Amino acid sequence: MGKAKKAPKFAAMKKIITKRAIKNYKEDVLNPNKKDLTKEKMPRNVPNVSSALFFTHNTALGPPYRVLVDTNFINFSIQNKLDLEKGMMDCLYAKCTPCITDCVMAELEKLGQKYRVALRIAKDPRFERLPCTHKGTYADDCLVERVTQHKCFIVATCDRDLKRRIRKVPGVPIMYITRHKYSIERLPEATVGGGMLKL
Repeated sequence: MGKAKKAPKFAAMKKIITKRAIKNYKEDVLNPNKKDLTKEKMPRNVPNVSSALFFTHNTALGPPYRVLVDTNFINFSIQNKLDLEKGMMDCLYAKCTPCITDCVMAELEKLGQKYRVALRIAKDPRFERLPCTHKGTYADDCLVERVTQHKCFIVATCDRDLKRRIRKVPGVPIMYITRHKYSIERLPEATVGGGMLKL
């Protein structure tokens, strides 16, 4: 009884398989130039490389350097008793212009009375003020977005997460504080005396 029931099922499956095979064969014969989408490779998502980059060297960078300053960099400079402009010049041996974005200024204003000295330093007329057109006032996103679009800046920060994000952007050097002085990372022109050279 069991064998008799199994036989019709097997025959029905065999019919379905042969129908599919015949259908595929017909399609292959009628449409020999048909593209197989499963075999076709998906296009690679490759970001556009800036024209300022020559291999790993950024040709858009050169003295006078424009340095984008982060909130915590100003605070750590105060703690280490470092003058921003003089410290940058000692590190790079060239004229430097510290740049403060609207987001960094807004962040310093939000921090309140405790950071009033940092806010007074940020409002220094020697510093270049960069207006922000985007929504929100999160300084880290603002700085990363700005250096991704324009590779003519050095980013000054002591924030580990921001450093990690900036390192993913090719050709953007990072300035940070070490041993009570400024050091530079990923800038081939920087001499070892001025800052710790890390390539």
